[in-house]
Amino acid sequence: MDGGVVAFIVAILIVAVLIFVAILLTGKRGYHFNVEAYQTRFLTIENSLKQENKASFMTTIIEADKLLDKAMVEMGVPGKTMGDRLKKAGGRFSNLNGVWRVHKLRNAIAHETDLEISYKQASNALVIYKQALKDLGAI
Repeated sequence: MDGGVVAFIVAILIVAVLIFVAILLTGKRGYHFNVEAYQTRFLTIENSLKQENKASFMTTIIEADKLLDKAMVEMGVPGKTMGDRLKKAGGRFSNLNGVWRVHKLRNAIAHETDLEISYKQASNALVIYKQALKDLGAI
C-alpha cells in the first residue's frame, strides 16, 4: 500500500473514534426506571403520613429511604450499604447534604429506641426524598 492509502485509513479510523466518543458523551445515559411504579409507590408513602398518627412519621421516612436505596441499586450504584451508595452517587443529587441528613434521620429511627420526631420533620424529609428520586429520574 502506498502512503496515501494508509493515511486515508488512519484518518477514517480517527474520525470514527471521535464520533464514537461524541456519541458516548452526548448520548442519554442512565438507567430507565419504571417511573409510574416509583411515582405510585412514593404517593402511597406520602399519603401514609398522617398528622394524628405519630408512628406514621417514622414509617414514612423509613419507606422513602428504602425507595431511594432501591432506585440506586437498580441504577447499579455500587456499595454494600445505602451510605456507600450515597458516597458513589452523591454528584447526582441537587441537595446531597439534605439526602445525607434524612438518611441519618432514618438510621436514628432504626437504631434509637427513644427517638421522637415531629410531623414537620417527617414532611420535610419526604420533600428531600422526593427531590432525590427526581434527581435520579425515578419519578
